Amino acid sequence: MKLDAKIPQGPLEEKWSNYKKTARLVNPANRKKLDVIVVGTGLAGASLAASMGELGYNVKAFCFQDSPRRAHSVAAQGGVNAAKNYKNDGDSVYRMFVDTLKGGDFRAREANVYRLAECSVNLIDQAVAQGVPFGREYAGYLNNRSFGGVQVSRTFYARGQTGQQLLLGTYQALMRQVDKGSVQLYSSHEMLDLVVIDGKARGIIARNLETGELERHAAHTVVLATGGFGKIYYLSTLAMGCNGSAIWRAHKKGAYFASPSWTQIHPTSLPQSGDYQSKLTLMSESLRNDGRIWVPKNLEETRLANDIPEEERDYYLERRYPAFGNLAPRDISSRAAKERIDAGHGIGALKNAVYLDFSKAIREQGQAKIAEKYGNLFNMYEKITGINAYKEPMMISPAAHFSMGGLWVDYELMTTIPGLFALGEANFADHGANRLGANSLLQASVDGYFIAPYTIANYLSDQIKVGKISTQDVAFEVAEKEAHEKLHHLLTIKGKYTVDYFHKKLGKLLYDYCGLARNKEGLEFAIKEIKKLKEEFYTDVNVTGTAGAMNAELEKAGRVADYFEIGILMCYDALTRDESCGAHFREEYQTEEGEAQRNDEQFQFISAWEWPGMVDSEPILNKEDLTFEFVQPTIRSYK
Repeated sequence: MKLDAKIPQGPLEEKWSNYKKTARLVNPANRKKLDVIVVGTGLAGASLAASMGELGYNVKAFCFQDSPRRAHSVAAQGGVNAAKNYKNDGDSVYRMFVDTLKGGDFRAREANVYRLAECSVNLIDQAVAQGVPFGREYAGYLNNRSFGGVQVSRTFYARGQTGQQLLLGTYQALMRQVDKGSVQLYSSHEMLDLVVIDGKARGIIARNLETGELERHAAHTVVLATGGFGKIYYLSTLAMGCNGSAIWRAHKKGAYFASPSWTQIHPTSLPQSGDYQSKLTLMSESLRNDGRIWVPKNLEETRLANDIPEEERDYYLERRYPAFGNLAPRDISSRAAKERIDAGHGIGALKNAVYLDFSKAIREQGQAKIAEKYGNLFNMYEKITGINAYKEPMMISPAAHFSMGGLWVDYELMTTIPGLFALGEANFADHGANRLGANSLLQASVDGYFIAPYTIANYLSDQIKVGKISTQDVAFEVAEKEAHEKLHHLLTIKGKYTVDYFHKKLGKLLYDYCGLARNKEGLEFAIKEIKKLKEEFYTDVNVTGTAGAMNAELEKAGRVADYFEIGILMCYDALTRDESCGAHFREEYQTEEGEAQRNDEQFQFISAWEWPGMVDSEPILNKEDLTFEFVQPTIRSYK
């Protein structure tokens, strides 16, 4: 298939307005005749469901949590970007566009990235109108702070709870539509498969997680807003329920999967403390505004952090990247931490962490000011570790976090299956090979509020002729039968190992060989080992309980089964890209100073993988060439 990104003609700053001028519309009287399914009710899904409901469409919204308020958007801490230039420090839509493009190592479409920056300006006003309590200056004006990879203050924040506050605003908008009857909410439901009829997405098979019942749901269009698959590493900053199953099952129905190896390792997580853990805790990147990152210069250091004199500390980010210092982008900061840890300078009981030190900021600004900006984060840190970070440095470590890869979508956010859209972290669209901090909440909200309502209407404009989609179609029958058989098969294996046993082994393989650093030999080894582990899973996993009732182990088993296949594709993607870019760091392709070495001549494209049709067959690589008309790719330097 030839990939058509459908990028509008015209100057960069006019592409989105030109699209909206010419997009087809749906008569308000006809909208009630059109059905929309939205899977996922985080920021992207809930904002879209609320927007489409407000416009008058019939919307069904699905989430596997017991409430949309539990969507993982709630966990985002540090802020949301917008190019409003309130600080008068030189910010603009164009500068934000360049920062995001450069931060992603020039591996994203110009048109999508510019639209993200352009729409950011409206989001803050939308959120304030919903009551989001952004931080404010003494005079009452909205405040900003900086994040990694930029030299301006464009991040709006609500202490360290920005995701929670934005989600509550979106949740209220969603529940207003539920109360009006324009949105039907299906909580505790998980999508098991996508239904495709005559080449178009026409519905889903869902499982009621409280009763175990399989249900058929039909619509004129299906939207996936199901987040990312970073939990594939097992230990990650993501909640246990986060998964990649919805987008993976859509992939197996024909949706191309783009750049799966571009998964972000976040530099400021609490370090692993033992094998008993099921997740790691994120500490907001905003802490790097005032916190200084360092390790002891002495390899055999045993003194407490406060007892180590200044001249015996290595502020390695400030040393290596003086222009950006502690605000170097996430991929670079994480690799730099790993390099120091691997060199023997790690701290903590497992020697797997670095220090994040606020002593200088507290001396200069006072503890009260630091508490005003980050107090809840300091409280959370002390609750988990027992350490008062006002008095001694935090200990942080890199951890798996965000998926830049996801379903391939065009400018309209539609996948290679007509009628199937993907929003937020479920798509690959805006971040290239590395996401800048505070752009995740932005993309999710912008996709749902300001972009998809236009582009989905453009698709639906001729669907009024189709009439209601029937769940009695044979495609629904086949998909439901296959979903039932898969659940039954998992329950009948009756092996001797838990689902978590396999998930942990898969996660360690991926972190070691397809994590912060990769190489050809390691990736080839990982592919073989994951295939072996997958075979062992299907002969030796033990899933307790039944399919006809609530069964968390069965849910996990289905997700981990998908993770094996996603993990293999991640390694294939990393293996075929003979360059280093963003979060993809191939050890064979680095500069003498240990920095990533891009190969624009051969790899200036998006990898869009096609399902080969059979399990264990090699995936099929398609390429979307990237052209840069407005910003020419340069060596990515933060020095």
